[in-house]
Formats: sequence, C-alpha cells, structure tokens
Amino acid sequence: MTYRPKLAVFKFASCDGCQLSLLDAEDRLLDVAGAVDIAYFLEATSRVVPGPYDVALVEGSITTPHDAERIREVRRQSKFLMTIGACATAGGIQALRNWADTSEYLKVVYARPEYIRTLATSTAIADHVPVDFELRGCPINHHQLVEVIAALVAGRRPRTPGHSVCLDCKRRGTVCIAVAKGTPCLGPVTQSGCGAICPAYDRGCYGCYGPVGQANVTSLADHYVNAGTSPQQLVPLLRNFNGYAPEFRKESERLAR
Repeated sequence: MTYRPKLAVFKFASCDGCQLSLLDAEDRLLDVAGAVDIAYFLEATSRVVPGPYDVALVEGSITTPHDAERIREVRRQSKFLMTIGACATAGGIQALRNWADTSEYLKVVYARPEYIRTLATSTAIADHVPVDFELRGCPINHHQLVEVIAALVAGRRPRTPGHSVCLDCKRRGTVCIAVAKGTPCLGPVTQSGCGAICPAYDRGCYGCYGPVGQANVTSLADHYVNAGTSPQQLVPLLRNFNGYAPEFRKESERLAR
C-alpha cells in the first residue's frame, strides 16, 4: 500500500479565506485528497487524526499569548510547515494594530476589556517559528497551493512565480496606469499571483501578494512623491494586507515621519 503524507491545516487569526481557497479548488482538490491523508482540517471535516504530520498548512497571524504557544506545538508536530496568506506571512490587515495603542482598541470594542488576553502586535508565523515555505496572497491563489502540495508529494521544487505584477500587466496588454494616469500603484514591487486584476480595472495594485524579491520600495515611493503624490496618500497604500512585511513597513514608517 502506497504511503500517503499526512496533511494538517491550522487556523490562527484570520478570516478563513485562504482555507476556503483550497476548498474552491474543487476537482483539483479531489486529486490532492487522493494523494495525501487529510488528517486535520476543521474547515472541511470534523475528522481529527493526531500528529505528527508530514505537511502543515498554517493560515493566520499570531495575536494572542495562547496562539504564540500553539504555533510552537504545531511546529514540533510538523516535518514541513508552510504558511499560507498575508496574515500568516506578514501579519495581515490586523497588523494595523502594530502602529496603534491596542489597549485603546480594547476599550472601544469590548465592554469588559479586562477579560481579553491579546498581544500588542499581530505578527507573521515566521516571527515565532521556522517556516519551510511561504505562499503569499490575500487570499492565496488556489492553483499555486495545489501546485505546492503536488510538488511536495512528488518530491520536486514548486513552480510558483517570482516576478512582479508589472510583468502580468504586460502579458495582459494592460496600459500602465502609473504612467498613463499617474495613479500610485504597487505593481512594480509586488509579487505576482492575482493576474494583475486591479490595474486591468484602472485601479492601482494594493500589494495583496506582498513584496517581490529585492523590491526597491523607497525608489518607487520617491518617484510617486516627485510626481505629486503626497506621502500621506502612500502610507495607507503600503499599510494594507501586507503592511507589516519588512519592505512595506520600513517605507511606510519613513514616509510617516
């Protein structure tokens, strides 16, 4: 009997969108299910098989002391740990708290904030434990996720894009809105994954897939400022889904001074 790797999917602070992306894979998900033993995936099944696991997919960021402990246990139980989505790889949109006073948020939102146990920050999984592979996006591209799982099962290197969104615009024949309309766009410094949807509809890229390798965010920001965009307009653009990714965080803090 052929051994099937044990796959586990864990959720931390997130909206569940990346797990749903895997479920949306439909027919391709059936192929994955036939190649692995889905041992833990509460979004899809109540069946729970105890670890250790061959592959763990982790969605969500670390926002509580309990989750900081739980992710270390997940790491101990997993041979290969892959983070999926902007929350797990960069802290997510909830990382906006990292620039604010969390205690003030608690007072506004909760009637009894003294019962809430939370951290002052929302941080990526890699800030707490070693991570073997990161799959970015808000949400992730389910085709990429299926490709990575298939590559792990086959023992080969995953084929995921490493170029910027700009190349996808060129392939689609989309006119550069930064050049043609002066619209601030993070496409030149954002990793491909969405197919350059926003520029195709005359909207600037929001950086959903995080910084591309060797992203020169400072140069791009200076270009937009010199072209007439105020730093105050660029800070919210950078502090988005992947705002606490080091490259975006550093530049937004420079512009906010």
